[in-house]
Amino acid sequence: MEVLRPQLIRIGGRVYRKNPIQEQTYQHEDEDDDCYQGLVECAEESCEAYEVVQTPQGFRCTVKAPSLLYKHIVGKRGDTRKKLEMETKSSISIPKPGQEGEIVITGQNRSGVISARTRIDVLLLTFRRKQPFTHFLAFFLNEAEVQERFLKFQEEVLEKCSMDHGVDSTIFQNPKKLHLTIGMLVLLSEQEIQQTCEMLQQCKEEFIELQELVDRVLERFQASGLIVKEWNSVKLHATVMNTLFRKDPNAEGRYNLYTTDGKYIFKERESFDGRNILKLFENFSFGTLKLNSIHISQRFTVDSFGNYASCGQIDFS
Repeated sequence: MEVLRPQLIRIGGRVYRKNPIQEQTYQHEDEDDDCYQGLVECAEESCEAYEVVQTPQGFRCTVKAPSLLYKHIVGKRGDTRKKLEMETKSSISIPKPGQEGEIVITGQNRSGVISARTRIDVLLLTFRRKQPFTHFLAFFLNEAEVQERFLKFQEEVLEKCSMDHGVDSTIFQNPKKLHLTIGMLVLLSEQEIQQTCEMLQQCKEEFIELQELVDRVLERFQASGLIVKEWNSVKLHATVMNTLFRKDPNAEGRYNLYTTDGKYIFKERESFDGRNILKLFENFSFGTLKLNSIHISQRFTVDSFGNYASCGQIDFS
């Protein structure tokens, strides 16, 4: 039962319970308000991770968030913010749409300010998870030897397995875009891109061994909220064939399940029979290369070499 296994949300090193609510359908239903109603029952205890400053007027706390998410705190006609302010007895100031800044929470009681901060964090995390992936962490595999071996792999697969269902040239990756994926990111501002670069640099200084490196990099980004936790350990992989490429040559091999406004995306996938490929090419060698850097790559954007555009990286050599 869901009531016995509620969804858990990690914020600032603490774990909060997201309680289930009875779903009802009303005309002109406000999606943001529905989400808020399901979150108000989360744990409200004092959180030392929050920096609350005492002022002559009471208490003050700030929240950094990309402007794209402000609307989810405001809600339609400002209803979500009004509910937050009323129930936590606080005042919430939000920058105007399109303006980067801080959400400022003020109130007479410290507990009310913390309660408002906790609820805002949960709302931000909930709607961040519904944003399409914008970037990904990866090792580039665009060495000449690997590309040549990949093209040889494609040639032999088509020669030996083209009669298998769904196997044709359209489902192969672009050799210039070959990479090992560590994790998918949602970066919604230049500040978050800069934060990602700084976190990568910290990871370089603290981690060494490859599997430990990717596992702990993922753990660090999951704790920050920039990567949604899906696995406890990274299974490094490079996509070489995917039916998404058939309709979209620029696909990265996976999509979010939601659009920017929170609506579920259903993408029909055409299958292919890969049994013979796995049998015939299970030991195929794609060459060797030294993994010297991790890149923050931007989806759907390529550089002058045809690889994914990199907006930041750390080098090991």
